[in-house]
Amino acid sequence: MEEYIEGTPFGSVELSEKQVISGIRELCDVLEFLHGKGIIHRDIKPSNLILAKDGHIRLIDFDAARILKEDVEQDTRLLGTRGYAPPEQYGFAQTDERSDLYALGMTMKLLLGERASKKRYRKVIQKCTDLDPNKRYQSAGEVKRAISFGTRRILYGAAALLLVGMISFCGVEWYRSAGKEEAAPGTGELAVLPEPGKPHWEGETGIAVWDNVPESGDGDGEVAYNWRLYRMDTETLPDLENDEWDFEGNMRGNGMIRHGTSLCELNLSNEFTDNGYYYFAVSAAGDDVHYTESPYAMSDAFFYTGESAPVLPAPENLAWKAVETDNGRVYYATWSNLEDYEEQDDFNVCVYDREGNYVMNNIWSKEDIIYAGYGGIRIRPEFLSDLENAYRFTVEVYSSRPNEYRSYLMPESIPEECYSPWFERRTSVK
Repeated sequence: MEEYIEGTPFGSVELSEKQVISGIRELCDVLEFLHGKGIIHRDIKPSNLILAKDGHIRLIDFDAARILKEDVEQDTRLLGTRGYAPPEQYGFAQTDERSDLYALGMTMKLLLGERASKKRYRKVIQKCTDLDPNKRYQSAGEVKRAISFGTRRILYGAAALLLVGMISFCGVEWYRSAGKEEAAPGTGELAVLPEPGKPHWEGETGIAVWDNVPESGDGDGEVAYNWRLYRMDTETLPDLENDEWDFEGNMRGNGMIRHGTSLCELNLSNEFTDNGYYYFAVSAAGDDVHYTESPYAMSDAFFYTGESAPVLPAPENLAWKAVETDNGRVYYATWSNLEDYEEQDDFNVCVYDREGNYVMNNIWSKEDIIYAGYGGIRIRPEFLSDLENAYRFTVEVYSSRPNEYRSYLMPESIPEECYSPWFERRTSVK
């Protein structure tokens, strides 16, 4: 007896790039669970992914699955689908978790189609599908982190709580876009949000600036935007309709509103790769109940020449700091060499739990840190509430002077020395 899952094969409906990547991230979660139980699926492919009615994917067909066995040179039965199965699945070695990651990379390539040639995906797919298992990603969690840049680096403040709501919401939207659900609630056509005004680069910095659209977001008081980054060989304005962007992402939260102004800002220098002319386009995101997203507005050009510039120094002596306030105890992620950076340099603190799961992130500039007055970035206590768990953080630095210094970014597989000490609520923090 097998459960009947009503839905559609994931690759058989037209999905946006964002929906494909969200599905791949969900698949990474599934593989992390299976691999944690020692189970290798051995037949990851689009037709074995079902987009169910709840908008989430289901991994099916475990006929080829096997339990990882120690001290075995190759699999007893050689199963799998040609084009997705790695070399070791044909008898060259025993399959393990990395075999599923090979098939994951091939699945990602097929689902993305022409979009798989974009730099940010090409690198991930190439590493997943390396013929040498030792050169692939070593876990599904590493793959998920590698493709999560658009959300993990840009979400401000209460990221984890937002993600919980967004997963459910996005799942419904996948099904709607596939023609399986009725339109969003409301009567008549949705109002289109105004286009963000005056998008431009902040002088010689890699900081994108534009006029805020207060009506954006989900109506909860936090604004929201989508962005795209273009790289051109010449100072030629990109065509919004026809030119492919190199990176895209989304962000929400009032942390991007500049103190005392009606301007939004976002440091994009961490996405600069090759020398050339960079443009960004920004769109105000609607709630899909009252407003739909605005058209994209294009910026001026930033001429990037810092491809070979030195990297900013790494944050040193990472430590937790507890501060007693009128509203209770608040925690801060701190490091000792804040003076090594400029006021407009940004810091992205990512918090992970004992199992290596991403918990939340927060992005502040050095100016924000000085303004707050506690020498670090605030980590809200509700994200550290599990008394049985432990937490630690990493810090990336986004350069505000990309032609002089490149950003200091975390590698895909984060070394132990880049983490802070562990923090437990039962342990006192000075």
